[in-house]
Amino acid sequence: MSDFSGLEDLLQDFLQEANELLSDVDNKLVELEKTPEDRGLLDAAFRGFHTIKGGGGFLNATELVKLCHLTESLFDRMRTGKMRLTRRLMDVIMTATQSIRNMFDELAQQRLPAPASPELLQSLQDILDEKSAPTEVAAPLPPAAPAGQSEPDWEALFHALTGVSAAPVAPEPSHPPSEKHLPEGDTISPAGAAQPPAAGDDKKLPARAQTVRVDVVRLDHVLNLSNEISLMRNHVNALWSEILSGSDKPETLHSLDLAVGQLDLLVRDLQNSVMRTQMQDVGRLFQKFPRIVRDLARQLDKDVELLLLGEDTEINRNLIEDLLDPMIHLIRNAIDHGIESSEERRMAGKPPKGVVRIEARQDGDRFILVVADDGHGMLPAVIRKKAVEKELLLEKDAADLDDSQSLNLIFLPGFSTLSEASSVSGRGVGMDVVKQNIEKLNGTIDIHTVPGEGTAFSITLPLTLAILPSLLVLLDDQPFALPLTMIREILPIDAEEIQEIGGKDTLLVRGEILPLIPLTRLFGWAETTTPAYGVVIETTEWHFILAVDDFIGYDNAVIKPLDDFCPRGVAGVTTLPSGQIVLILNMKELLADFHETADENLRFDQFLRI
Repeated sequence: MSDFSGLEDLLQDFLQEANELLSDVDNKLVELEKTPEDRGLLDAAFRGFHTIKGGGGFLNATELVKLCHLTESLFDRMRTGKMRLTRRLMDVIMTATQSIRNMFDELAQQRLPAPASPELLQSLQDILDEKSAPTEVAAPLPPAAPAGQSEPDWEALFHALTGVSAAPVAPEPSHPPSEKHLPEGDTISPAGAAQPPAAGDDKKLPARAQTVRVDVVRLDHVLNLSNEISLMRNHVNALWSEILSGSDKPETLHSLDLAVGQLDLLVRDLQNSVMRTQMQDVGRLFQKFPRIVRDLARQLDKDVELLLLGEDTEINRNLIEDLLDPMIHLIRNAIDHGIESSEERRMAGKPPKGVVRIEARQDGDRFILVVADDGHGMLPAVIRKKAVEKELLLEKDAADLDDSQSLNLIFLPGFSTLSEASSVSGRGVGMDVVKQNIEKLNGTIDIHTVPGEGTAFSITLPLTLAILPSLLVLLDDQPFALPLTMIREILPIDAEEIQEIGGKDTLLVRGEILPLIPLTRLFGWAETTTPAYGVVIETTEWHFILAVDDFIGYDNAVIKPLDDFCPRGVAGVTTLPSGQIVLILNMKELLADFHETADENLRFDQFLRI
């Protein structure tokens, strides 16, 4: 049973607002640690905790209100010059923000949050009681700006959603009282608030639909386009009625042709506009990283600066959610493996502070995300040696790899350059998952490194997952769609030019020998015809020629997922203008299946590498 029966909408609005507010507070705290005298950052952090406390009060979240009030009181002391920000104090505050975030997770499950840890509450109270307060006292700062100017009107929101007037919130004292025994009356409850459920009642609640914020200007544009399409549809219907009534005037046919063309342009514009409603600034993803970098640098005793570029670049909101885990892992690797300690950097003639750069930019219909560091870089020879030591690669195969192929060995499951695992990394789990997650998004990840100067991971993704640029190919009369990002070129196949090397069919393309694999072989079908065309497939792992009977051409395939039944090797379906169904192929799954069914004596990576 929900602890918020009848208040679900208010709860969701609060969580959306409060999560964004807390992320913003986290980033301001990171900046405040660098410039503790910045009055604007102090005021912003104070307002953040104060606003979250107010919203939590309306939801009867007593423990959330208690923790926010204690933390807010610390900032009030710092704003009035009675306390100076220290590293120890910032650690306690950061722990409090993480505890608040954990409480948000409990609220998202429609449960009242449990109390914060007694150690945290005691630490906050001791500092407020000056039992462990810093001995330094900062000079008084200028008077604070009013705190409530940028806060949401929780009372109005509660009344609008429930029709019930909320109890008035008592004004805050100018100097916060001691919180050793916070009275229950300090928690403001709305009229009719639900009481905690009976013990043992843990019925699972249905998940709520996801929401997205859309700019009103974009919604207005969609509405205007839909109105224009309605008018154009009426015009087309009128012309069609004339033709059905026997009119064969050239002017009528010409007008119908123009109207259909105009309608096509409007529909395309509407499609693009609707797609843009799902686009959000990548800054929403970036705002989570300053806190992660700060905490990890402190844990590893390194001095690291985070540089964020291109925060206003737009990307599909679904990609933002799916990129979070891979990005966190790349950032952790950059700080743990890439950035040296301050002493090592001084000895190498570098500034003692390392830099992690995260950059987003748009390149045509592609989104590019870069995670770079100015650390010691990677040595391909060391990576090859480690792969052999961990028995991930045979020594004779490692000797055949170039530098680019050697760098890609870090994506093998179980690979790590560390001899002993730490609490941060070294277990060989992560980079392979990063690559898998990127490829699930129809993206690629590339590595560029300069020994002694640093490493950059470049992620390339489509701007949206709903439309896939693809090449339509044919087997007999059945069309299939291949992701265009994997295709380098198309070439005709001359049977006389096919050479057999080591029992494998190959073709010489511009001085490079490439394996030739018929698409029918990936499907496990019998080869009834001789392929006429080859599609050169090129990724970080694979480089070969896919043989097909014919090709139709380029198309922006609108992907329709197969939720109930999706065969291996199929990413989804689309349709041709004729209505014919086209399967969109998942090349990674097809090649993995081909590897499993191939001759056990022939390794798949050897088959693709001549």
